[in-house]
Amino acid sequence: MSENVVHLHKLTDPPTPDTAPTVLTVVPHPAPVRPVPLWVRSGRAVKHAVTHESTKATVRAVVRHGLYTVNGGRIVARRTWDGRTGSRYERYMRAAEAAGNMELAAEWEERLQRFRDARHRRRMDLLHSPLDVAKGAAVGTGMGIGVLVALGIIMALNTKQVGDVITPLSATIEFIATLIRIVQIVWGPAITIGPFLALLALWSVGRKQHAAPQWALPANVRSGEGEPITPSIVVKALRDLGIPALRNAIKEMGDAGASMLGPIRIAGCGVEVDVTLPSGVATNEVQARRRKLAENLTRHEHEVFIMIPAAARTVRLWIADSGALDEPIGPSPLVTDQTLTADYEKGRAPWGQDLRGDAAALSLYQRHLLITGLSNQGKTAALRSLALWASLDRRVEFRIADLKGAGDWAMFEGLATVLIQGPTDEHVIEATKMVEGLVEEMNRRIAERQADPTVVFDPLIGIVDEAQVAFMCPAVDDDKRPYGGSKATSRYFMAVRKVHNQGRVVDVLMYEGTQDPTDQNLPKLVREGAHTRASLALGTEAQAVMALGEKAVNGGAAPHLLRQGLDKGTLVVASDGIDIPKGQSSITVRTHFIGDDDAKAIAERAKALRDGVTTLRVVEEGEERDALADVAAVIGDASRLRTNEVLKRLHALDPKAYGDQWTNDRLKALLEEHGEEPKKSHGVMVVHRDHVLRALANRDTDGSAFAAE
Repeated sequence: MSENVVHLHKLTDPPTPDTAPTVLTVVPHPAPVRPVPLWVRSGRAVKHAVTHESTKATVRAVVRHGLYTVNGGRIVARRTWDGRTGSRYERYMRAAEAAGNMELAAEWEERLQRFRDARHRRRMDLLHSPLDVAKGAAVGTGMGIGVLVALGIIMALNTKQVGDVITPLSATIEFIATLIRIVQIVWGPAITIGPFLALLALWSVGRKQHAAPQWALPANVRSGEGEPITPSIVVKALRDLGIPALRNAIKEMGDAGASMLGPIRIAGCGVEVDVTLPSGVATNEVQARRRKLAENLTRHEHEVFIMIPAAARTVRLWIADSGALDEPIGPSPLVTDQTLTADYEKGRAPWGQDLRGDAAALSLYQRHLLITGLSNQGKTAALRSLALWASLDRRVEFRIADLKGAGDWAMFEGLATVLIQGPTDEHVIEATKMVEGLVEEMNRRIAERQADPTVVFDPLIGIVDEAQVAFMCPAVDDDKRPYGGSKATSRYFMAVRKVHNQGRVVDVLMYEGTQDPTDQNLPKLVREGAHTRASLALGTEAQAVMALGEKAVNGGAAPHLLRQGLDKGTLVVASDGIDIPKGQSSITVRTHFIGDDDAKAIAERAKALRDGVTTLRVVEEGEERDALADVAAVIGDASRLRTNEVLKRLHALDPKAYGDQWTNDRLKALLEEHGEEPKKSHGVMVVHRDHVLRALANRDTDGSAFAAE
């Protein structure tokens, strides 16, 4: 009995050749390759051949050209039938009835009756025509033979040959025989080639009409990109809008659906056409399908605008040339014309171009302004271009608060009497005080107007850019009144409302620019107080209603359909200060863009028209005011200024520092402390600029300035 020995320890001796283990290398057996069945290979080959682009192109070409011929024959047959029967008049009559135009329907019925009467007379004439033709042929033949014989007699008399009498007659007979032989020779090939020529003619008709399914047409025709707008294209686009009443009415009209259309007119970088809708179809149904209509017209949505003109049941379509709206418009006349000036009362600011390509100019006279839109759409540029134009009228005074603080309004330094730049609560507080200063000036002017109704004031324009920052400001004053908000306790809100209510009549105006309007950052009473309301691209229709008003949006205004980022500078305007086509409530304007460098150049031209304006600097909270330096600042470049005007400007600079305690005596004491004093000029106390500058130059270096507090 043998025993199995199991070694539990590792063998340390190297193996000998006799004891070396045999190493077996296992090579995996490859999996058997199964042959692909023939039917699978054949199916793949067939699928590849069928789905190959060359095959598709060939199939499309065969179907296309075959249907060109077939449908060309149908078109020719239809035209022939229309020419021989009264079906055309009947279609026009049905079209007029479907459109509700009974007067036009009666006119087509009368034309149909005249056509039938004329056709009846022609048919009756055919009963007598065979006999008339036979008589005419006999008479013609006899006369022809007589003429030939007479000609032969003349020839015989001339040649003294009797045989020449029949020479003309025999020559004519030979000519006729030659013609017969030619016809006999050509007839066979003509019979053979004639059908092919006829098919070629039918194919040509079908090709010109694109009489084939859409999928079989060439790629450039299938895409329709840039396809010219024709009446048939407009009618088909309206038919396929998905409005049953409109589709059924067009079916009843047949090819006369074009009777709904007015003339297609060239309008700027596109075309314009008025569509009179049939009875039972409302204009808002077409407006609600703008995207589908644009795609039916082979255009993008932003390239089709639907407006409501004065005529009832009519929509006006403006259809841009493909890609035209993506091309920039030319530079502003403010940039190209260095001699251009402005007239606030009678002039209009060159703002841009409308969709027709005509110049769009806006009147600023006694109109408050509101511009809204999403961020980075060109709101500040559009607002600033209007201010730059107005600055070229030396009478216009600006007080500006830029609550973005990115330097977009920096060129107004030395042009605006107040310039606030920054987004903080402190800047909002100063902007609020600036607007409240407008209210005080407005009240002063109203009081002066009551005393003298003939007095005329220079325009004063207050501008707040990024006004939503002011409305959303949480800061409160010492009396716990909030600066922001939309309640009656809000200082900014109430100041703007007061300017809106009464400022226009004394030429104190309020311009605001705000983004992404809501009831919180643009209260209803403020937005409805603006005479000119404009909007760039917005996110929703509800925001469009806030920006422009419900009437404008119901009339076709659609800033929410502008493309964010692509339609920069394009805005929808609702205002009586711009020429809007009759019956419309708004107009779309592509504004000129004025860059920072050009804006600075225009501002320098505006400064050259003025005596010199020193922009009032806003002092940070806690900073001590230098009263003498402030007096010099408010005088600016003027040689002298009335003391009451100096006090008014000091108060506008800082109402808290230069409040009611600052009087003529206080101002006089300040100047006397530095060895100067106000003088009289034409009976009025004035402060001379040179005297104030001399006082500043001679002031002790130890800081003994007369402090504002």
